Amino acid sequence: MHFGLTDEQQMIVDTVRTFVEHEIYPHEDLVERSGEVPHEIAQEIKRKTIELGFYACNFPESVGGAGLSHVDFALVERELGRGSMALNHFFGRPQNILMACQGEQRDRYLLPAVRGERMDALAMTEPDAGSDVRGMKCNAVRDGGDWVLNGSKHFISGADHADFFIVFVATGVDDTPRGPKKRITTFLVDRGTPGFTVRDGYASVSHRGYKNCILEFDNCRLPDAQVLGAVDGGFAVMNEWLYATRITVATMSVGRARRCFDYALNYAAERKQFGQPIGKFQGVSFQIADMITEIDAADMLTLAAAWRLDQGLPANREIASAKVYATEMLARVTDATLQIYGGMGLMNDFPIERFWRDARVERIWDGTSEIQRHIISRELLRPKGA
Repeated sequence: MHFGLTDEQQMIVDTVRTFVEHEIYPHEDLVERSGEVPHEIAQEIKRKTIELGFYACNFPESVGGAGLSHVDFALVERELGRGSMALNHFFGRPQNILMACQGEQRDRYLLPAVRGERMDALAMTEPDAGSDVRGMKCNAVRDGGDWVLNGSKHFISGADHADFFIVFVATGVDDTPRGPKKRITTFLVDRGTPGFTVRDGYASVSHRGYKNCILEFDNCRLPDAQVLGAVDGGFAVMNEWLYATRITVATMSVGRARRCFDYALNYAAERKQFGQPIGKFQGVSFQIADMITEIDAADMLTLAAAWRLDQGLPANREIASAKVYATEMLARVTDATLQIYGGMGLMNDFPIERFWRDARVERIWDGTSEIQRHIISRELLRPKGA
């Protein structure tokens, strides 16, 4: 086993970290105060990312991406995790399921997304269909040669900037021994399509400026050409996407935890009480020791899961383990950092309270901690017949 980075991987880490420190950090306070990312700042981040050659780096070279491995891309996401999600959104990592595009779809959606000419957003969650994806009510029915979509989606991240949407809807029901199960189909829907509306979502305490939106479909008519993948094949598309996003959440949690830890370590070394640095007290120093141990453990879990994907090995359990551990680790690290800062940790003079607030959502989106534990236990118990 070799745990070191190659020279190329170290260059990736150094380049992305420098980018985040120089192009993301300076704008974070503005976004935090206003809840908005100014258009000119967003476009500048996108332009510089393209110049660096990192835009759509999660896509293969055959379509214009950087062709990074899963491990390489995890390193990119880990460094991006240090910065504001609202801002690093424009670093540009289109949904990898766009590789399912065929024929004209490649020219209309895949290639423009890779070049940074069009931005995408993924729409799956509904008010009554979060963890229970098959509970979705948004549906599409055949009408002549078209599909007619009706229903709504919510918590759709990045929808305020998206030019088109990757939308999962129910397209039928199968009777199974375990009861009725909905069939799911994925559609590509352009902003401005008649019958399709994007409106503001909910105000969130986490990741200010990284907005969620509500999508509404009212007899929205789409031709067969807008189906991504196979009709009723949405679950196959969905599962491949979830692998990538869960590793992303895990790696970004590691990056954010490392940034937060740096604040905790420096404060423990500099802040004095009772005539000595507070890091001299075991109540603080032992927290520091636990924090770095957990961060390193989460880092290894996430990179190991990405490595398994690169080797073509089964990785469902390992990805779920990385996601649940890294996100819960981040919660513990941000909370411990706030405790070390004491009352000042809750003041907006420091970004600690922001790290603390932002950490909370990571255990919910892209599969809750409970869903990850279900995946892990199912993978372990099924071979035993349980």
